Amino acid sequence: MSTVDTPTVVLLLREYAQRTALRGGNPYRAKAYSRAADSLATLALPLDVLIAEGRLTEIPGVGDAIADIITKLHRTGSHPSLEKLRKEIPASVLEMLTVPGLRPEKILRLYKDLGITSLAELEAAAKEDRIRKTKGLGTALQTKILQNLAIARSGQGRLHMHRAAALLEHAVESLRRARPELKRLTVAGDFRRGCELVGDYAIVAEAPAGKKPALVESGGLRIHVADRGHFGAVLMHATGSAAHLEGLRVLAQQQGMSLQPDGLHKGRSVVAANEEDIYRALGLSFIEPELREGRSEIERALEGKLPKLVTDRDLQGILHCHTDASDGTETLEAMAKATRERGFEYFGVADHSKSAHYAGGLSIEQIEEQHHEADRMNKKSGKDFRILKGIESDILADGSLDYPDEVLDRFDFVVASIHGRFKLDRMAQTDRLLRAISNPHTTILGHMTGRQLQRRPGYDIDVEKVLRACARHGVAVEINAHPWRLDLDWRWHQAALDLGCMMSINPDAHSIRELDHMHWGVEMARKGGVPADRVLNAMSLAQIQEHLRRRRRALARAA
Repeated sequence: MSTVDTPTVVLLLREYAQRTALRGGNPYRAKAYSRAADSLATLALPLDVLIAEGRLTEIPGVGDAIADIITKLHRTGSHPSLEKLRKEIPASVLEMLTVPGLRPEKILRLYKDLGITSLAELEAAAKEDRIRKTKGLGTALQTKILQNLAIARSGQGRLHMHRAAALLEHAVESLRRARPELKRLTVAGDFRRGCELVGDYAIVAEAPAGKKPALVESGGLRIHVADRGHFGAVLMHATGSAAHLEGLRVLAQQQGMSLQPDGLHKGRSVVAANEEDIYRALGLSFIEPELREGRSEIERALEGKLPKLVTDRDLQGILHCHTDASDGTETLEAMAKATRERGFEYFGVADHSKSAHYAGGLSIEQIEEQHHEADRMNKKSGKDFRILKGIESDILADGSLDYPDEVLDRFDFVVASIHGRFKLDRMAQTDRLLRAISNPHTTILGHMTGRQLQRRPGYDIDVEKVLRACARHGVAVEINAHPWRLDLDWRWHQAALDLGCMMSINPDAHSIRELDHMHWGVEMARKGGVPADRVLNAMSLAQIQEHLRRRRRALARAA
């Protein structure tokens, strides 16, 4: 039998992962197969070459056991264990694994008890109220299925940006080693535009002089090889989005030109062939990749009204982090030290509050202990670095915060967040947030909608009404940088800015490694058009201390 290509191996390995998950047992095994399939989807080198050279284990997530499975799949188009698994469950049942919150054991019940074998049948059964009536399934599962079917369809084939980053980085390094003649290897597609979920994997490379431009498809990865003179134009087209490029084409036509994949043309002449020159020739200021979504960025560029977007370098401190006093993995001292080593001026600890029993929320006695520890470390740090004393205070069902005022008075800042009662109706949930925002102790509104990408939608609120309240009360809107959250959604950032809100890019870090989530928050802020002067933690240590002092003085006057 002839060997099968990389995309087919990817599909087979994903099937192996899904069938393993439905079989039960160790859940990490199925996840390992799935992640290995993701890595194969972005291979920059032919799979048969890696197999022949014994280099499969260089692929992220591929160890010896998975390498053996991949080799058999490539050479035979199957695997003995996969064939055995195929006899147990119809292929269409595997679709249901894409529904967030629908665990393998529940899928088996749906298949065996109700005969459901596909997403279409699952949706029909939920709408016909058949799942609710089945013992062991019930109303909650039926509601979750109806709610999450849309997430399953919208997220198919896309990865969270931090996972896509790792795969694309490996693809670039592999291509650099295999094709040293290629220069300026640059990631394009969804990732370059800062999309929170990435499904368009593209790299643009400059070919040596004399080599023809080409498009190479390797699995799910597109490699655009351009000559030096047209590299920028190719990069622009490989970056997208389709809506942005169409807007540029229309503008070019209005000016008697045409935008083509190799550059901006006037008649038979190419008048511009790199990004900066193309925008300039069209009378536009440069449009950063993150803004290229066809959402009025061209009109704003024509008017010279594009913002100077925030960068990683603009951030001066880190807020909203957890320690081992609640559900973090590191001590306050370790987290503060790691923050300082990253070049920041302040670390804002914000462990969970007392209502968060599931996360080891802090008692009043534990707060006192943490504050004494922070004071001790601040005395040692001098004037160049400071631990700011904060708390992530739960917003209760009625909108109140879960400490009395005399306790909240002790903190430098308060992140107010919802962690439960997600299913309140739109009016009740909105009123709940409005009351929390109006509390003069609230400094930052944490992960406003509670969404988790590809896991659950946000709770139902009037976002614009909440943003208006944040602006009115001077409460910063969090851009939660955890790659599973990235909340507030970037599509609301411009509205927040227009209403007068400050933003706060927070990692919600529970470990030292997660401090680096800050970068993904910056990407979201850039995509939303946020400039540095509208970001709370772009303030220097002196500026944020003065900002927090002013809030405390206002609080004291109000009392």
